[in-house]
Amino acid sequence: MAGKKALILGVANKRSIAWGIAQALHREGAELFFNYQNERLRENVEELVAGLGGDIEIFPMDVTREEEIDALFRRVEEKWGKLDILVHSLAYAPREALEGQFVDTSREAWDTALSVSAYSLAAVARRARPLMEKAGGGSIITLTYLGSQRAVPGYNVMGVAKAALESAVRYLAMELGPANIRVNAISAGPIKTLAAMGVKGFSGILKVVEEKAPLRRNVTQEDVGNAGLFLASDLSAAITGEVLYVDCGYHILGV
Repeated sequence: MAGKKALILGVANKRSIAWGIAQALHREGAELFFNYQNERLRENVEELVAGLGGDIEIFPMDVTREEEIDALFRRVEEKWGKLDILVHSLAYAPREALEGQFVDTSREAWDTALSVSAYSLAAVARRARPLMEKAGGGSIITLTYLGSQRAVPGYNVMGVAKAALESAVRYLAMELGPANIRVNAISAGPIKTLAAMGVKGFSGILKVVEEKAPLRRNVTQEDVGNAGLFLASDLSAAITGEVLYVDCGYHILGV
């Protein structure tokens, strides 16, 4: 990955799945650029990036603000002039929408979850496209979860948002393919991220997966990071529009 330029969106702390992918990319020589959502998270991202060493820039960007998305991509263009890899790890739903029943989801919570978790992929892909065209192509990677395809208690409106996200992956892959831009998703098994801990009964989900998954363990941040590295690299040059399950095989089970 030496010489490749990668923009990593959505790192919140050291448990973030995007951080696992960033570490794998950095290990193999890619140059990195990070966003942070707000001042509350800035210190976390700064501390992580400092541990990597080198000249790695972080830049503010709240994906619900179009002007901030524009500003981030302008800065990436100023710094690099092109972009090879985009990691999209942006998702959110109001806590109350995850604590109650899905049938009680408010319109506001629905709109928020779909906007942040699904529309944001199209929003950043639109800005990334001209920079990736300058690079001769690129790889866009997003993160999803089995709750998009199966009903998972407590996941609620996030399951709907992830289903929309996976559909967006296919449409973007179709449209951006002629520019040699690939778009794929990783469906990771449960990991103790900041977002996951907001799902009611998450500890129980971890226990069930460990007991029932074919590999009899839970997925690690490193597992997902290496899968992200594969999708970012030329080893996956003919793969686009796909959802790659990295969940120790749990998704194949019927009972």
